[in-house]
Formats: sequence, structure tokens, C-alpha cells
Amino acid sequence: MSSPDPQVRAARNQSAPSTGHTPAVRGPVVAVTGAATGVGALLTARLAASEEVRRVVAIDERRGECAEAQWHVLDVRDPAIADKLRGADVVVHLALDLDLGSDAAARTAYNVRGTQTVLTAAAAAGVHRVVLCTSAMVYGALPDNELPLSEDAELRATAEATGVGDLLEIERLARRAPRAHPGLNVTVVRPALLVGGTDTALTRYFESPRLLVVAGSRPAWQFCHVEDLCAALEYAVLEKVEGELAVGCDGWLEQEEVEELSGIRRMELPSAVALGAAARLHRIGLTPSPAGDLAYTMYPWVVSGSRLHDAGWRPRWTNEEVLAELLEEVAGRHTVAGRRLGRKDATAAGAAGATVALLGAAAVVRRARKARRR
Repeated sequence: MSSPDPQVRAARNQSAPSTGHTPAVRGPVVAVTGAATGVGALLTARLAASEEVRRVVAIDERRGECAEAQWHVLDVRDPAIADKLRGADVVVHLALDLDLGSDAAARTAYNVRGTQTVLTAAAAAGVHRVVLCTSAMVYGALPDNELPLSEDAELRATAEATGVGDLLEIERLARRAPRAHPGLNVTVVRPALLVGGTDTALTRYFESPRLLVVAGSRPAWQFCHVEDLCAALEYAVLEKVEGELAVGCDGWLEQEEVEELSGIRRMELPSAVALGAAARLHRIGLTPSPAGDLAYTMYPWVVSGSRLHDAGWRPRWTNEEVLAELLEEVAGRHTVAGRRLGRKDATAAGAAGATVALLGAAAVVRRARKARRR
């Protein structure tokens, strides 16, 4: 166990013992981008507390709370990041913008340019491994997907869902990087539906008064808790496993199981109605989620995680436990068609009938038109 006192740990890492002998070098120096918030903050704290990691370099646009890390405040698109990475053995790049409220073009520019810069800077700084984190969404949600998908399954996603186009481009950069920068190894970690302080189109699905089920679809739900993701990233950092890694809870839940566990009833709509309404609402700017997001609630994209399992990693969370945590997190929030509503609006929507309850089209459009006339 590491000492809870940062000063004690810092002294242990940087100073020789009283015997005068030089301490053995222990583990890698790890740089983490996006280290101030979200998964980056959790991973930074985890690595800083690990006896298998010598030092953590934390990079973000603001300083985070982990006092044991060495902080550098800058944008990951700044080429000066190469100087901050010198001396690092591994870089974990987690500075991604997947916010539903972000402008799509600006989000892509940040995500792709940031990843390009980090990969180039890491190679220039002599880093030997970069760990990237995308999503199991890159496999695509398709009716003929195997259950579960292997890590080597073809990436068949399209750019129609939120942020997935960016993730596919990051995957392409990851494949090209070792050829462009000989000696640089790249590991890609692809989590299932991530839960734990996250806000995505898929977590918002569980904020709705009813669970939308598209007629004829075959949903299969697999979750990944952020703590399990951090544990998998640590495995990659310590080179206990490499390559393309999928991570998530063991197995999956059928739609009927989700409804029983959540206590939220379904509302089934024909595919043309659901997809058409979602596309229209997004096109006129009334909902943050494009119609492509619906595919991930219609068809399976469950992953096996066999490479991590073979390396000895196991998830600490089950799908049932993660779903329970997600439901606790979203309690009190009210979302229709991916758009957050106030309590009064949500109550009305819940009693308004199938299409309005699920897609919220009438109420939302009326409110937007009134706002524009003012």
C-alpha cells in the first residue's frame, strides 16, 4: 500500500534511503492528458497511488486536485507538449471532448488535432507507448453483430452517432502511428457504455419517462464502470496487455431485463417514426442527439474483453450493479429525445401519449417557435 501522505510518497520516490544507496527505479513515468476531470482525474489519482508507477505527469488546461502528480497546464494541441512529455515512458491520452452540447465541428477539430499532436509529440519526446481511449461504439451497432464481438471484429460504425466519427479517426491515427513513428507502440482501449459521472446520449436514454424500443430491434445492454476502465488502462500502462482492447462488464442484459431492473416501462414505436422524428428534431437543433445514436439502443455492440481477461484482468462491477448506479445518478433528471426538461415539462410529457412522451416533438417545437417570435 502506498502512503496516504503525498509528502511521504514524494520523498520515497525522489530521495535515496538513509543508507545512502540509490533506490531501484520502480515502474514507468506516466503522462496523462485530460488529467483534471472525469476518467483522467480518476486515472491520475490511481496511478499516483500505485507502487508500480514511478511518477505521474498530469496535463490539462487547468490544474486538477491530485497533489502527487507533476502538473503542466496547456492545451494538448500545443506542440510545446513535447517538452512536457520528455522523460515519460507512457502517455495516456484522455483529453477528448464528447460533450453533447459541443459544436460538432469544433469538437472534431479538438479531438483529432489533439490526438495527432500528442502522438507526434510523444514520438519526438522518446515515449515508447501511447494509450488511447475510444469506445466499443466504433464496432457499430448492427443487427448481425455477433454476441459478443471479439477485439479483432471489423470496425463497422459510421459517423452518424455523436462523436463516433471522431473516434473512428482516432482509431485510424492509432493504426498509422507506429508506421509514421517507428518505435512508438499504440494501445487502444474501447469501453462499453461508460457509467460513473458521465453524460452521454446513451446514459440519457435512462432519464426518459419511458424506454424507447424500436419495433423489430434487438437491444443488448453492456456497461462499463469508470473504475473498471481505469483498472484496464492501468493494465495497459504497465504493459500487462497491449494492442486493441475491449473492456466492459461480463455478459449483457436483454431489453426485458433492463426494464424489469429499472422499473421503467417501454414504449414501442415503428422504426420509421422513431428515426424520422429523431432526425427532424436534431436537424432543426431541438435535440443534441442525431438519429444515429438510436442504433446503439436498437442493436447489440457487446464486447468480449478476451485480451484483458487472458491477461488476468477482471471487472469488479456487474451489468446489474452498473445499471443500478446509473439509475441512481440520473434520478430526478427528465429527458425526452435526448433533451433535458424541467420537472413540469417532464410530467406533461409522461402523460401526453406515445409520440410526445418519447420524442417530445410537439411540446418542444411549440416552445421553440414561441421563443423565436419573442
